[in-house]
Amino acid sequence: MKAVIYNGSTSISVEDRAKPSILEPTDAIVKALHTTICGTDLHILQGHVPTCTPGRILGHEGVGTIDSVGAAVDNFSVGQLVLISCITSCGTCHYCRRRMPSQCLSGGWILGNKTDGTQAEYVRTPHAAFSLHAVPESMDPKVAVTLSDVVPTSYECGILNGQIQPGASVAIIGTGPIGLMILQMVQGLFGPAITVMVGRGQPRLDTAKSMGRDAYTESVISSALELTEKRGFDVVIEAVGTDDSFELAQSLVGAGGTIASLGVFGKPCNLHLDKLWNRNICLRTRLVDAVSTPDLIRIIESGAINPSFLVSHNFSFDEIEKAYESFEMSSKHGTLKVAVNLSASESSQILCASC
Repeated sequence: MKAVIYNGSTSISVEDRAKPSILEPTDAIVKALHTTICGTDLHILQGHVPTCTPGRILGHEGVGTIDSVGAAVDNFSVGQLVLISCITSCGTCHYCRRRMPSQCLSGGWILGNKTDGTQAEYVRTPHAAFSLHAVPESMDPKVAVTLSDVVPTSYECGILNGQIQPGASVAIIGTGPIGLMILQMVQGLFGPAITVMVGRGQPRLDTAKSMGRDAYTESVISSALELTEKRGFDVVIEAVGTDDSFELAQSLVGAGGTIASLGVFGKPCNLHLDKLWNRNICLRTRLVDAVSTPDLIRIIESGAINPSFLVSHNFSFDEIEKAYESFEMSSKHGTLKVAVNLSASESSQILCASC
């Protein structure tokens, strides 16, 4: 089978690998139909994820059909359309029982990190009974890929960690797919009084403006603070993961406010407790657990949120290197999420010209 291999030193290649087989009775083999590229994959290429070693098949998001199942998997059947969660959950360990499978003792974020991932024609999914989800017939499989990671990450690490309440003032730092998905959720589900986006790439800032919200570059933060009469924001969601973005979050949060930080940090950054210690600030971090995925599927089916806008570009698997370039150079190409289709009949195209 064809697979995307991490070679180290910011390099990937497409190589032939043996089709995976059932290793444990809790495994399933999924024939991939669609996968995508995550910002975390770029962090791997930048050397920020030492647990991912050269030779690994990348990717932790995907949709496909069940090819085979282990003897212990009785809730899925061969041929069924499923989405692969970015988080592998055994369902029984101390952390999984606390609804925190990101810390699962035999799972967590292992796909495309500690075990071979989803950017391949076939994927071995450990603990399949708890780590796969049936895709409803009404849902576009390409859109369903966003439920592997982006949608639950936005909800759990952004909305829930930010403890957003109706009428709150909310600042979202980062206009990537997660930041924009959080924006849609905030607007559609919670009714805040004020919501602003802060970022760098003008095409993505324009997308935020098209969604009916104020958007600012990092150089005009004073304008954002003026919306709160310079009190600062009740909730600041930091969705970038750099020293600059974390500094910015601290400058935007108001007294009694919450910083929900979900960026992937590759190096230390400064926490200014000399300025925050007496302001009743709450700082919360979280890795996605994907425990909300079944609920989010139902919310999407109800029409309350619609992540289809995220899928801006479509590539065939043969064009995976082009897809990586498009995703990494998002400002140049106007890219949000790419759909990588493992069907020879698919050709590259822009799906959402306004994104």
